[in-house]
Amino acid sequence: MQTKTGLLLIICSLCLLPLLTVNAQDVPSKNDARRVPPQDTTLMQSATEGFQTLAKPVDTLTTKDITVEELLSTPQDSIKKKPETLTDKVTYKATDYQRISQRKKKIYLYNEAEILYEDMKINAGEIILDYESNTVFAKGIKDSAGNYSQIPVFVQGVNEVQPDSIKFNFDTQRALIYGSRVEGAGGQQINLKAERSKRVNDSVVFMSNVKITTSEDLDNPEYYFYARRVKFVPGKKLVAGLTNMYIADVPTPIGIPFAFFPMEKERSVSGFIVPGVGESNERGYSVTDGGYYFSLSDYFNLALTGDYYTNGSYAIRADTEYKLRYKFNGRFSFSSERILFSERGLPDFSETNTYNIRWNHSQDTKSSPNSRFSASVNLGSSNFYRQSLSQANTGNFLNNNFSSSVSYSRTFPGTVPVNLTVAATHSQNSQTEQITMSLPTTQLNVDRIYPFAGKSGSKKGLIKNVNLSYALRADNRFNTTDDEFFTSEMFESAQTGIRHSIPISTNFKLFNYISASVNGNFEESWVFKTIDQSFDQDTKTVVRDTVNGFDAYRTYRGGVSLGTTVYGTFNFKEGSKIQTIRHVVRPSIGWSYTPAFSQFYDTYERNDPNDPLSDVFDETVEYSRFDGGFFGAPSNQVSNSISFSLANTLEAKVRSKDSTATEPRKINLINNLNIRTSYNIAADSLRLSPININGSIPIIQDKLDINFGGNLDIYALNSSNRRIDRLNINNGGSLFRLTSGQASFGYSFSSRDFEKGGKKDPGRNTDRTENSTFAGGGRPDDLLGQGVDITGNRNAGRDEPDEDEEEKEVEFYTFKVPWNLRFGYQVGYANSARQDQISTHSIVISGDIKLGNRWTVGGSTGYDLANPGITYTSLNFARDLESWNMRFSWVPPVNNDLSRTSWNFFIGITGNLLSDIKYDKRRTPDQQL
Repeated sequence: MQTKTGLLLIICSLCLLPLLTVNAQDVPSKNDARRVPPQDTTLMQSATEGFQTLAKPVDTLTTKDITVEELLSTPQDSIKKKPETLTDKVTYKATDYQRISQRKKKIYLYNEAEILYEDMKINAGEIILDYESNTVFAKGIKDSAGNYSQIPVFVQGVNEVQPDSIKFNFDTQRALIYGSRVEGAGGQQINLKAERSKRVNDSVVFMSNVKITTSEDLDNPEYYFYARRVKFVPGKKLVAGLTNMYIADVPTPIGIPFAFFPMEKERSVSGFIVPGVGESNERGYSVTDGGYYFSLSDYFNLALTGDYYTNGSYAIRADTEYKLRYKFNGRFSFSSERILFSERGLPDFSETNTYNIRWNHSQDTKSSPNSRFSASVNLGSSNFYRQSLSQANTGNFLNNNFSSSVSYSRTFPGTVPVNLTVAATHSQNSQTEQITMSLPTTQLNVDRIYPFAGKSGSKKGLIKNVNLSYALRADNRFNTTDDEFFTSEMFESAQTGIRHSIPISTNFKLFNYISASVNGNFEESWVFKTIDQSFDQDTKTVVRDTVNGFDAYRTYRGGVSLGTTVYGTFNFKEGSKIQTIRHVVRPSIGWSYTPAFSQFYDTYERNDPNDPLSDVFDETVEYSRFDGGFFGAPSNQVSNSISFSLANTLEAKVRSKDSTATEPRKINLINNLNIRTSYNIAADSLRLSPININGSIPIIQDKLDINFGGNLDIYALNSSNRRIDRLNINNGGSLFRLTSGQASFGYSFSSRDFEKGGKKDPGRNTDRTENSTFAGGGRPDDLLGQGVDITGNRNAGRDEPDEDEEEKEVEFYTFKVPWNLRFGYQVGYANSARQDQISTHSIVISGDIKLGNRWTVGGSTGYDLANPGITYTSLNFARDLESWNMRFSWVPPVNNDLSRTSWNFFIGITGNLLSDIKYDKRRTPDQQL
């Protein structure tokens, strides 16, 4: 029995020996061929082989080292394998090493590792593939300083996640993610950071302990919403359970049982606009700028908002923006307001209804080279901006004139191009409430024709340069008031006129130095209403009867002009700072003649107006039936005038401060000093017109020019302050009498102008579709004030930092304080009737200054020197809180006028998605109607 027992032990040992030998090969040495060399950085498995190919049985009787190529080429055995789940090739690589463990059935990738499979891509510091369970695990690695680096980046399709680590299953397409980060979720400004995430499929991710914020710093956000459970559908929505708001990691009592965040990529989604609250002494408490936003398509949207006051006042607004890339873009706004003052039944109660329409449309010039459509509309009630309930219109209430233009133009190319323009125009004065509208205006212009040009196309000489063209202008004009706008009375007063013009001209040289031109013009005017005049003996009045029907008159005129250019230079001594001064004079003289068209005049008899009781018709009155018509009446007096003009410019060449410059620097000393007048030979008196002088003087080169102008008259005034045919110098006065004058300048500069090599001030936004103050007729530079940003999403008035200054932004300003300043001055003098007074004299200033890295203070004000007093003043304070924005706007009372006093305080999240999370408190103006 003992002999048999020993024999059995020997047999068992021999049987186990081959197994021990084979298993010993699972621990490869450093030189084992199964360690993929660094230069072989890519390994692919086909969909039919998959990871299961790596799990083939190995011959247990051999001790030969097996390479990856031999492992892949091993014939398949007869054992039935489970169905393959991979449908595409898998590609992976790493920088340091790629190691295959046959015993653990895993592949290890280290340093800058990458996995590619279908539309899925994983980059990480370390990746482990388990080809038995078809899973991949990725995580970061520590660098030489011990910092966690090369964190995984998981990309599938257009979705990207940056977790601390991730485990992904190729079979189920599910992933388990730890510390995931999602920036710009759904193409929005929102960022997510989850402690743990489970990716169920391509469209659903479940998360736990999630931070939701718009802060760029996900690790240390200044605020976030903390949600315990979240369902995230990339590109569509995010649904959260119990959610609390944290500020600087401190929980706040602000919490909601559930939250919904839209995440659509293509366009923003519809939703409610949370209103602000305020109060007014005259209209009570209010909710303002609340409503609903409609995201109608990828190309346009619509926002309906309104205000309501407890005294019954309200406002309704509609605003839409549209844009089609490479075609056109625009914005349309409509506002209607009903404003009540005091209470019904009280003697001071009043009510007014106002409205305003604004439309700005621009077309891409490349979309249609031969046609163009544009619109700039600003019309409505004359008192809209003065009485508006919305503080966004604060910057426009000083506007006295509104204008609109909608036009379509088309060019018909050919041998002789033809241009056609159809337009509707509108002009309105808010003080007089007078409105002039053309609906429509049609213009047709035929390009110049040279009938005597040679076959070679040469146009030199008196005859060959003769050219003519044709122009047609048709107008349908309305002159009305605010009360009659778009009523039957407005359309009854319409006037229609059509004018045809054929200008003919030629030009040539005289004595090689004088440019001469001869011109003539023929016009035919068509009207559809004329006025017949007669004297009523019974009532002793002139009767004017409107005659409907077609009528026309024709006029013509001609003239000759001569002009030349004279240069005068003065050279300084060599080595002088000023090298040369050049004076350029452009004198011109012209003669024009217009005959009298008395054939279009009629007469009627009347009695002496100084003796209205007389029955004797002893006075003949001449009139034209075209008087007061669309184009007016042609002149019945001969005009034979000689005109003079003299244009001057004064320039200097100075030595450049740059020692490397090879050319001197040119500066302007006087810009366009122009003098002009005319003398009418055919007039019986007052033949010389007032002499007009205008020009500009540069004070700071390319920065500040003083513009000036005035009129000088040589004739005297009588006791009734009317011009008489007597020289002023012979009447005891000076040679010239200054009848009017004006001077103005504007200057805009900033701290950048004083920095060496600093960039220029980028200026202001002149796009009417984005600058609402400019679209409403205001100034784009905010010199006269700006509207209150009721959304709070504007960039707090700060400029975007330059790339080379980003590092400096973190420093507190100790010696450089960025600022912008805009300055305007205007003075006007009137003395046409011995007023001898300053008609206008004012100073306006506006600007802003950055008191710190994120504090901005700005405002605008002015002073009226003609009628001493401070003009409209506004102050703005802004604080950039990174993801938040805080603004305070204040219009203080000036000159004891409380009608424009208002203030607005806003603090809220910057960005569109969470812009409704805000605190908005305001007080609107209390102007009396």
